[in-house]
Amino acid sequence: MQTKHLIQIDDVKKSEIEEIFALAEYYFQKNKKKVEQKHRLKPFTQINVFFENSTRTLASFELAGKKLGGIVQDIRIATSSIHKGETLIDTALTLNAMRPDLLVVRHSSSGAVNLLSEKVNCSVLNAGDGSHEHPTQALLDFLTIQHRKKEKEGLIIAICGDISHSRVARSNINLLCKFNNQVRLIGPSNLLPYSFKDMGLEIYNSMEDGVKDADVIMMLRLQKERMKGGFIPSRREYFNRFGLDNQKLSLAKDDAIVMHPGPMNRGVEIDGIIADDLNRSVIQEQVEIGVALRMAVLHLLVDRKN
Repeated sequence: MQTKHLIQIDDVKKSEIEEIFALAEYYFQKNKKKVEQKHRLKPFTQINVFFENSTRTLASFELAGKKLGGIVQDIRIATSSIHKGETLIDTALTLNAMRPDLLVVRHSSSGAVNLLSEKVNCSVLNAGDGSHEHPTQALLDFLTIQHRKKEKEGLIIAICGDISHSRVARSNINLLCKFNNQVRLIGPSNLLPYSFKDMGLEIYNSMEDGVKDADVIMMLRLQKERMKGGFIPSRREYFNRFGLDNQKLSLAKDDAIVMHPGPMNRGVEIDGIIADDLNRSVIQEQVEIGVALRMAVLHLLVDRKN
């Protein structure tokens, strides 16, 4: 990898994505066999700075760093100086003075991670910034698709739900289109900007039409923390129209897989029975592959420094 930071999908070339996937596959197999890989990050320090709550992403990055033997420190923003009025730039300067090798940052404002990356000497990984991007989530999603479908090009992939506020959707759109997949966006009109149509994406306000003959269905939760005002009349009506149930899933291809970046709202965007069906759902596989994928990204970024 040539890039110093991973802020958005466009930071990595197609060939670099292939490199990430090859190394992630290696770590995925090693993790399954419980083979230690503690030499790669042994001399390096990784600081995880999460300005927003997280379970999966934070735990995944922490575990990835520790599996590679790094010195990993989580900073809890609830008890940090940010709540005493410190600016993001001052926080960046303070962190930089600690001389970390890797900073993993999640922030509620789009562009905040990029701003921070300009003030530090180390590599910065975007763990989600506002409604902008979440690149490692998209990479692990795509690697999961490749695992199950044995292909990465020419697939029909339906992304369903709150597209407007979803950084996961934006990163996935950019990544999937790099590999010539047919991306469909499905959701209510007030949660689905038609500006995406200018990118050549198919837009659907009908779940039934959107998932027809799809290879992959990626469900998204309602991002209530980013909504100002009411966007849906009721959770029940939203599920009836845009929630994934067996009837809607039956319209996709017989071997279609179901994805969700988490956290899930069962009975809102997805039926619990589908979420737990290991023949169709790859949600738990996404989590497992996520650790290996983040190990690969951390490894390649520190290799770049050597």
